[in-house]
Amino acid sequence: MRYNRIGDTELRVSELCLGTMTWGEQNTEAEAHQQLDYAASRGVNYIDTAEMYPVPPRAETACRTELYIGTWLRRQARDRLVIASKIAGPGRRDWLRGGRTAVSRANIAEALHDSLKRLQTDYLDLYQIHWPDRNVQMFGDSAYNPSAERATVPILEQIEAMADLMRAGKIRHYGLSNESSWGVCQFLALARQHGLPPPVSIQNVYSLVSRQFDLDLAEVSYRENVPLLAYSPLAGGVLSGKYLHGTSPAGARFTLFPDFQPRNSRPSVALATAEYLELAKSRGLALDQMALSFVRQRWFVRATIIGATSMEQLSRNIDSVDVELDTATLTAIDTIHARYSTPAP
Repeated sequence: MRYNRIGDTELRVSELCLGTMTWGEQNTEAEAHQQLDYAASRGVNYIDTAEMYPVPPRAETACRTELYIGTWLRRQARDRLVIASKIAGPGRRDWLRGGRTAVSRANIAEALHDSLKRLQTDYLDLYQIHWPDRNVQMFGDSAYNPSAERATVPILEQIEAMADLMRAGKIRHYGLSNESSWGVCQFLALARQHGLPPPVSIQNVYSLVSRQFDLDLAEVSYRENVPLLAYSPLAGGVLSGKYLHGTSPAGARFTLFPDFQPRNSRPSVALATAEYLELAKSRGLALDQMALSFVRQRWFVRATIIGATSMEQLSRNIDSVDVELDTATLTAIDTIHARYSTPAP
């Protein structure tokens, strides 16, 4: 397991991060602890969660994931781990703070306080804005919609709130998630203008079928040293090939929740996945490990966020660090990508 530095910070994270969003819905607390113990034994030091987990989000399970991590974390050497969580942005989340989900100074402080309590820790290494407060194209939207504009919390207020928490020692750094190039640049410019700490990372979707980060966000990442923490590298399990030909495996995420993440259910995603599967077979590779290795080898990625509902899946995911794709395989991937350019945006 390699460890990568996030931007200009002192944070060094394992190249694979343990994602947690199934815990409390598809996984029990005991299973969560088993995954945590195993991942740590394999060298994973980076754990990512969010106040709204598990998913699909609903009032009955809200915040369970952080609670499960907390009962494990209190028994660990805290300074050996990198713990990241997120404040949810505006949306239909009436069960979070009574519906107060604007990313305002007060809500950021309250959300962090509650996350720290659930996680049973005094600080977070990385605190992220789960999605922008403002109107923005995301989660599979095909185009930006200016008619959806609404009142929004100024970005400067969000930066100031994060700076307050850093000064208080409650977070070490903050980052963005599901953010656009314009948003990242605004955060950076305002932070510089006002002498405040900038965001140090961006957590966006990235996989063989979701490569929009390759465009202008990659340039921002390079020029501003804001690396990607890539989530959904297997497109919710689609890039294991288990859903091909209309298969619905028992207990699988999209079998249980067929309306969740509809971008991964598009016909073009299945077509692309079938071609990637044939490529993997021709190289003597498993599709899931090829998909994870592709993301891990991208120059702008500092951590690939994996998730699993079974120990077998988790073991396979972590084993992918031993797979290195050669130039010929990467070229073949780009050839398929040219035919199916980001079918799951």
